[in-house]
Amino acid sequence: MKIHIFGASGSGVTTTGEALSKKLNIPYFDSDTYFWEKTQTPFTIRRDPDERNSTIQSDLENQENWILGGSIFEWGENVFPEFDLVVFLYIPQEIRMERLKKREFERYGNIIYTEPERIKQFEDFITWASDYDDSKGIASRNLKAHENWLTILESPILKISGDLTVNRRIELILKKNQNIMP
Repeated sequence: MKIHIFGASGSGVTTTGEALSKKLNIPYFDSDTYFWEKTQTPFTIRRDPDERNSTIQSDLENQENWILGGSIFEWGENVFPEFDLVVFLYIPQEIRMERLKKREFERYGNIIYTEPERIKQFEDFITWASDYDDSKGIASRNLKAHENWLTILESPILKISGDLTVNRRIELILKKNQNIMP
């Protein structure tokens, strides 16, 4: 079973993917692990796309079943195998932004409000994330781009909208594809 879960930052992709991974006892892969270099200040240096793609391809090929979380629609052709199920999570902007601000503070603490470089990084991230619903915003990874990508996929698609619990999202995913056995 090859499941891809994606949506805007703060929509619950990682939370849902990790919970589903635990329930099904199959590995979860987060696209950020491949997209970003591991650095002291996280999410500052992008990994070389060729290295990123070959690394994720190799990791996924070594697993029969897996869940991949994150937006990967701009990673290129023939990087990923056909998905058995694609899950798109949509959460209203106000809820997402509240979640993201809380998450960033929990991850990094006061540094995002006290250190000039980290203040800028936090503010840039929040500005980028808040543009998701606006196709004219600064983010190329936005709602319109995600919806367009869904139209060209040949895999079964499940759209989950609203601020549902993790358990409810998992229930909907399992119901969509009866081949997934908990």
